[in-house]
Amino acid sequence: MRFADFPTLTAALDFAAAGETGINLYSLRGELVEALPYARLREQALELAPRLLATGARPGSSVGLIADTEADFVRAFFACQYAGLVPAPLPLPAPLGGRDAYVEQIARMLDSAHAKVLIGPAGMKDWVAEVAAKAPLNFAGALADLPDSKGDALPDVAPDNTCYLQFSSGSTRFPTGVVVTHRALMANAVAITRDGLQVRPTDRAVSWLPLYHDMGLIGFLLSPMTSQMSVDLLPTGAFVRRPLLWLDLITKNGGTISYSPTFGYELCARRAEVASIEHLDLSKWRSAGLGGDMIRTAPLRAFAERFASVGFSDKAFVASYGMAEATLALSMAPLGGGLKTERLDVERLEQHEAVVTEDTERSREFARNGPALPGHQLEVRDENGAVLPERGVGRIFARGPSLMRDYFEQPEETARVLSADGWLDTGDLGYLVDGEIVITGRGKDLIILNGRNIWPQDLEWTAEAEVDGLRSGDVAAFSVPGDGEETVMVLVQARGGDADTRAALVEKIAGVLRLRHQVEAQVQLVGAHALPQTSSGKLSRSKAKTAYLAGAYGERP
Repeated sequence: MRFADFPTLTAALDFAAAGETGINLYSLRGELVEALPYARLREQALELAPRLLATGARPGSSVGLIADTEADFVRAFFACQYAGLVPAPLPLPAPLGGRDAYVEQIARMLDSAHAKVLIGPAGMKDWVAEVAAKAPLNFAGALADLPDSKGDALPDVAPDNTCYLQFSSGSTRFPTGVVVTHRALMANAVAITRDGLQVRPTDRAVSWLPLYHDMGLIGFLLSPMTSQMSVDLLPTGAFVRRPLLWLDLITKNGGTISYSPTFGYELCARRAEVASIEHLDLSKWRSAGLGGDMIRTAPLRAFAERFASVGFSDKAFVASYGMAEATLALSMAPLGGGLKTERLDVERLEQHEAVVTEDTERSREFARNGPALPGHQLEVRDENGAVLPERGVGRIFARGPSLMRDYFEQPEETARVLSADGWLDTGDLGYLVDGEIVITGRGKDLIILNGRNIWPQDLEWTAEAEVDGLRSGDVAAFSVPGDGEETVMVLVQARGGDADTRAALVEKIAGVLRLRHQVEAQVQLVGAHALPQTSSGKLSRSKAKTAYLAGAYGERP
């Protein structure tokens, strides 16, 4: 067993192919569709690599891959690696996003990646053709449609070659291509598998996370392979429809490592209120990872309590912090310790101080996300760039071998976040305590009102927790220009109700925020599923704000 100590991703697959492990891909109904041993994956990728080059793509150029959770995406991704091409995983259509908007989005992403080749699932052939009509492509189709090989020799793959382009989730801006080299990927895979998860020969990974997002792609496709671990992949759509399929798969295959944003655990706990769970066995699940969104402790405690009877231990929770610009992970909490939290005074937090307090109406619980992974560093700085002491709240900066090379073809944007000496401005806010990082919010989302720093998720969580009928993800808070100062705007997804009921809901939410946070908020109800999400399934405040300012939610109150 080797912990990702390879120069390139192709070298890692060459080694994994000598063993018996591999990838199992499941259907929307949770049924096994294809078992793909790493040995067979390597053979198929090597066969497909010359056919990719026969499209006219040259080593170093980008290839757009619509990242459905199916074997053809996996084959195409690794074929790109052997061909020296740069795969750019692209999202699937959002359930309610609209076909025209999706086609336009993919065309723009292909243009930003300078990709001339697009490969999509066979079931999306018509969609791919529509994209091709908008983008100047040399090839657009399914993997089976690739031309026959022209006998192109495969290039050597070097550690500093670009391995893939990872588009950001779009939570703060239009998706931007993050350039990740083989060297950076392998450094992060070592940190994740050897140091963070401390992978064992008996481990097995299970995931429903989308493969176009860094947590799904790196965490549960590439990293498991680099440590020769078998992984079971369930389509994201299957989890959304039937969340307990995730836990069924962990039970059936003896899964030991699996991650989710908080909302995934919350969906399972909620579904288990009305569904039988006696058949589940979660006793082997030793690393129940948390990442991809702000960690909310109440839903996690509810999950642990609900599934304790079928073997789940709250000691399995592993809080993590990372981002695509760092390949994936920057920090991980120590294994076996469970979720460690701090309850902070919100008023002091608004003044850039992390002061621990008792459980009061003006306090909030935050998770410790562990220390920086070996070889990496985290600093918290004030607005002038000075490094803050522990418990000083400021902007988080990161440095280490996993950082991106740059944003693809965006030197100004790269220079804005990546310094000459290798420090990345993460855009996140937080503080260090006992060497562990605590995330308190996102810099661009911060609401500044009368000199106060107000975290929007603070307002959102309060409304969701104290107003009956609201669920996590139902509330988006942000500031908009007002008469002389910023106005706090709160959009709330409401499910039906007559005019009086809806008016009462608006007043209830406004009253709770006024009482708990001393904030006068403008509350506007929007339709169910109206608030936009990022590719990882979390709320996109920036898109909600942009849509609101553009009039997408009707006339402003």
